[in-house]
Order: sequence, then structure tokens, then C-alpha cells
Amino acid sequence: MSDPRVCVIGAGNLATRRILPYIGSAGGQVAGVCDLDRERAARNARRFGGRVYTDVEAMLDAETPDGVLICIGPGEHAKFARQIVRRGVPVYVEKPPAATAAETLEIARAARHAGVLCMTAFKKRHNVAYGRAKEWLAGFKPGDYYALSMDYGASPYPNTSVERSLLLDFGIHAIDLMHYLFGDVSEVFAFSKGSNAYAVSLRFANGAVGSLNITDGRSFHVPTEEVEITVRGGNFMTVHNSSEWRISEQERPVEWREPSTFVSTGESGNETGHFAEIVDFLSAIREGRRTSRSDMYESYKSMALYEAIRHSAGTGERVRMFYETL
Repeated sequence: MSDPRVCVIGAGNLATRRILPYIGSAGGQVAGVCDLDRERAARNARRFGGRVYTDVEAMLDAETPDGVLICIGPGEHAKFARQIVRRGVPVYVEKPPAATAAETLEIARAARHAGVLCMTAFKKRHNVAYGRAKEWLAGFKPGDYYALSMDYGASPYPNTSVERSLLLDFGIHAIDLMHYLFGDVSEVFAFSKGSNAYAVSLRFANGAVGSLNITDGRSFHVPTEEVEITVRGGNFMTVHNSSEWRISEQERPVEWREPSTFVSTGESGNETGHFAEIVDFLSAIREGRRTSRSDMYESYKSMALYEAIRHSAGTGERVRMFYETL
């Protein structure tokens, strides 16, 4: 296949800054841009190419794209994702994949039934540091995983709705990362201070334990993201701000990575994952793959974990996880 022709639904800040500019560099071409605000769609079409639309169905009928990227509010993600995969067209959905775990599972089932790729833009699954962490962990048996901890801070959040809450809009990245690195979670217990801070304890299905702290009492201008991974036998890895890492094996340092420039706030699309996830999507289209590093069924599991954390923090109950199958 030549450069995949893709359409983009949404012309807001994220689509304008993090999606459309990367499509050409990732080897694709923009066929159409759709937004209810025609002026915003026209602005992005001028900058990045493609025809202008205000109706999704009209765009899909006219362009017959090789793939569609959805970048709007999560309340509409499920509706459009199901609509598009039923046409047999691969879909990339911005995080969170839907408003609920149940809706996310519906998307995953629709994609499985249609036999097409459907992925979520969980950037941490695609960035350099956590890709290395996943690769490193693959050298050990899951039963030897001991502990995973993450501290994740944001600027003050409005927390005026579920969609604009710290836990779903920001914290979902950390929640998904815990699941991505150590696998399925079996039990969850969480404390919270309102909607502004969460302290979460996890037990993984492989027997490992985890802790997750998320707060909006910090700053996006001074990123704070610390991850500690411990494996049996004096093996451990530390990741700092999604870009630096240290690895020790059998109690001896074996690898150190510190970028020469400060990239964790977004200067590199590979370091943050924004560019790499679009490369993955376009590569999957070319190769005819039905899955990606952030497959929609995996996203359902992360959304189920999000809902368990929210429930535990609200009720004070320990939650035992259950994942429905496709």
C-alpha cells in the first residue's frame, strides 16, 4: 500500500498540535478533516491538507479512507468508533477510549466482529522509555515480578465533570501504564482527597504488588513522573519523567540513559509517544494488522481498572477485578 489516506474527526487543540502535524511525517496523508466548527476544520485543512467536512458520514462516503483518527470528547468516542469499524475501516481513538469500560468493550467487540484494527492513543505504551521497560521485563518470568510504583503529578484540574476530571483525563495514562507493564490486576484499594489526589494499592494477577499516586497539586511546566520496577534477584529499573532510566541487574548497574536535551514535556514525539503511536497506526494499516500495542480490548481492561479505583476511593471498599471476554 502507498501512503495510507486517513481522515481526522476533531479540530481542537490536541488534533491541531499532536495529531495532524505528525501524519505526513509518519507516512500518511490527510484526506479529510471533520469538525462541527467548519472554520476550525478549514483552518486545519489549509495547514495539513484534506477536504473540509462537518458531517462524519458524508466524509466517510466521499473519501473512503484507509483509516480514521478520532480526537473529540470521550463521550462521543464509542459512537463514532463503532460506526467506523462496522464499515471495515481501521480506527485510532484518542484517550480515554470511551466514557465507560462497558462502552470500550462494545468498541472492542465491534472491531473484533468486523475484523479490523481499533486502537487507543495511550502514548506511554509507545514512548521510548516504557518501550524499553516492557522489553526489559520480557526477560523475566511474570512470577518473578515483585513491585511496580508510579508517582504522577499534574497542574490543578477543573474537575467539573467526569470527562474533565484528573482521574480520567490525566490519570488514565498512569492507570493504563500499570496494566501495560505488569499485566492484569486482581485487586484494588484506593484512598482519595476529593478529586485532587489518589493513593492506590494494587495486586496483580501474577502476584506482584503495586502503588500508584496521582495528584493535580503540581505543574505541567515542571513534570514529575517517577516509576520504580522491581524484579526478583536484585533486578530493578527506574524511569524518570518518561525519558530517563537506570537499570540494575543482580545488584549491579548495567544501563543508564539520560537524553542530552530535556524532552519529557513534548519536544520529541517519540519520547512522549505522540508521534510513535501514529506511526504504529499507519504501519498496522499497511501491514493489515488487526492489533496494535494499544489494542482496544487492552484499553477496556485499563478502563475497568479506572472504574475500580474510582469505586474504591468513593466507597472505601476493596475491589476484586473481573474482566469480561471478547
